[in-house]
Amino acid sequence: METTINETGNQFFSNKKKGVDIKGKLVVGITQVAVLLIVAILVIILGIIVYESREKFSWEFISSFPTNGMTEGGIFPALIGTFILVVVMSIAAVPFGTITAIYLTEYAKENSKIAAAVRFSVRTLAVVPSIIFGLFGLGFFIQFVGSGMDKTFNGGQLHWAQPNILWASLTMSLLTLPVIIVSVEEALKTIPRELREASLALGATKWQTIKNVVFPGSISGIMTGTILAVSRGAGEVAPILFTGAAYYLATLPKSLSDQFMNLGYHIYIMSTQSSDVEKTMPIQFATTLVLLILTLSLNLVAVIIRSRIRRKAK
Repeated sequence: METTINETGNQFFSNKKKGVDIKGKLVVGITQVAVLLIVAILVIILGIIVYESREKFSWEFISSFPTNGMTEGGIFPALIGTFILVVVMSIAAVPFGTITAIYLTEYAKENSKIAAAVRFSVRTLAVVPSIIFGLFGLGFFIQFVGSGMDKTFNGGQLHWAQPNILWASLTMSLLTLPVIIVSVEEALKTIPRELREASLALGATKWQTIKNVVFPGSISGIMTGTILAVSRGAGEVAPILFTGAAYYLATLPKSLSDQFMNLGYHIYIMSTQSSDVEKTMPIQFATTLVLLILTLSLNLVAVIIRSRIRRKAK
C-alpha cells in the first residue's frame, strides 16, 4: 500500500515537473521569437534603405550641394548642419541634465517637495509632443530672448530674434533633457551607499565624495544618456521647424546666429514639398542612410569613450 502511494506521489511530482518544463520552454521560445522578429524588422528596414539608396549614395552625394531645385546634387549642407545641431545640443543638455540628476540623487531629501516637483516636471517633459517644443522655442528663445538681446546689444536691429542654429539646438536640448536626467540618475543610484559613507567617514566633504567617488563610478551612465540624447535629437524634425531649419541654403552656417539645413528636415521636404516626389525618392533614401550613418557614428564615438573610461576606472 505504501509503495503504491509513493509511486502515485512520484508520478504526480514528475507530471508537475514536466508541466513546469514545458511552460519554461514555451516562455523561452516566445522570447526567442520576439528577439528574432525585432532583428528581422531591423534588417528589413536597413535592407530597404540600402537597396533604394544605391543609385544616389556616393561620396559626391555626401560632399556636394543640392542643385536643380534640390532634385539633384548632394546633401553636404544638411550633413554639416545636423552635426553642429547635435554637438551644440549635447553641450547644452548633458551638463545641465547631469547636474539635475546629481541634485536629485545626492542632495535632495526623500520627502523634498522641490525634488518631487522636479521629477514631476521631468516626467511631464518626457511625454510632451515634440511639436510643442518647437512652438515653445519660437515663443521663448526667438521672440523673447532673441528680441531682448537685439534690443539690449544691437539697438533693436534684427540679429538674434530670428530662427538660427543656436535656438534650434537649445530647443532640442529641452527635448532630450528628460532622457539624460533619468539615465544619469539611475547610474548614480547604482553606486553603493557604503562608498559614500566611507568617504565621508574619512573626512571628505559632500562635494569631494561626489567628485571623487560617485561621479567617476557613474560616468558610463552619463555617456549612456548622451548616446540616447544624440540618437533622439539627430532625427527629430518638429522642434526645429520654427526655430532654425531652412528649406535650402547655398552656404554653410558661419555662426550660431545662422540658419541651417538638416537631414531630417531635408527628408521631410523631399517627401512632401518636392515637385516630383518619385524623382526624388532615391535622394530621400540616400539621405536617410546618411542620417543613420551619422547617428551611429556619433553613438560609436560615445561608446568608445565610455569603454575607455571604464577601463581606466578598473
